[in-house]
Amino acid sequence: SIGSAANTGTDLNVSGKNYVAYCFAEVNGFSKFGSFTGNGSADGPFVYCGFTPRWILIKDTVGADTAAWLLYDTARNTYNVDGSILCPNLSDAENTNSAWYIDIISNGFKIRSSYGQLNLSGSSYIFAAFAETPFNYSRAR
Repeated sequence: SIGSAANTGTDLNVSGKNYVAYCFAEVNGFSKFGSFTGNGSADGPFVYCGFTPRWILIKDTVGADTAAWLLYDTARNTYNVDGSILCPNLSDAENTNSAWYIDIISNGFKIRSSYGQLNLSGSSYIFAAFAETPFNYSRAR
């Protein structure tokens, strides 16, 4: 468990262990961080980013299977529906299972699966997305 009233959980605040924290700040037109709630349908939720994502990381926080982080990008799969995932927290190879389908679109991404790690009804998911072409901060030539 993570933490307790005395901050002595088995995954946090263990004497002699090293920890890493990755902290990001949202930049308009470049990065977006947030959460969405699954609906359990193959016509899943749409997540607005305000840009076309180049790279998306999604994590189930409370559902049946919170182990895997699901990483999508437009370099490995250049068309929709995208089901090519990497799990950066696991040693697994790339997976192309249809259970993890999403569409990466001009202003965000759309879940195209009812799979529990990606869209369990009522489950909460966190995400990080980075823009393919960050218009707000690019220089014209």
